[in-house]
Amino acid sequence: MSDSTSPTPPPLPDQPADVAARSPQQAAVASSPGYSAANDPDDTGVPAHSLKGEVDDIGRGFFSALFDVSFRTFITRRLASVFYIVGLVAITIGFLVYLASGLFNGIRLLSFNVGGGVSLIVATLILVPLVTFLAIIILRFVIEAVVALIAIAENTERTAQHTRRSPS
Repeated sequence: MSDSTSPTPPPLPDQPADVAARSPQQAAVASSPGYSAANDPDDTGVPAHSLKGEVDDIGRGFFSALFDVSFRTFITRRLASVFYIVGLVAITIGFLVYLASGLFNGIRLLSFNVGGGVSLIVATLILVPLVTFLAIIILRFVIEAVVALIAIAENTERTAQHTRRSPS
């Protein structure tokens, strides 16, 4: 492929999206009782009262979601940032403890074995930050994986609800 040939851009639609959204065919699809596209503040064509899922759960309290024995409401997404902050604090405390103890023991070892003390100090200054950085990455990966798994479960439930409805 030569540099002088560039891929052709996709063709433009016949009309702008806002015009297409207000066309009679789209209005029949997007409308519901009491819905007016002209009064829609977000201009998406989706009636606000037709939204289901997390929007409905905003009013639910944390404790009612916590003690939901049917597990229809997930609290993991709400607590992910809290878990991340607690994990970062724990990793920081571990970093400070291991760094201080490694440096202290390395300095103490200098009086008995200079080579061993210098090696311990250098190893502490290299390994403790490296392991801390890897721990932060692993913490983030684990929390993101759990949140993604919960999002998949929520989206699967929504899809199942939409497929269970009989066509009207």
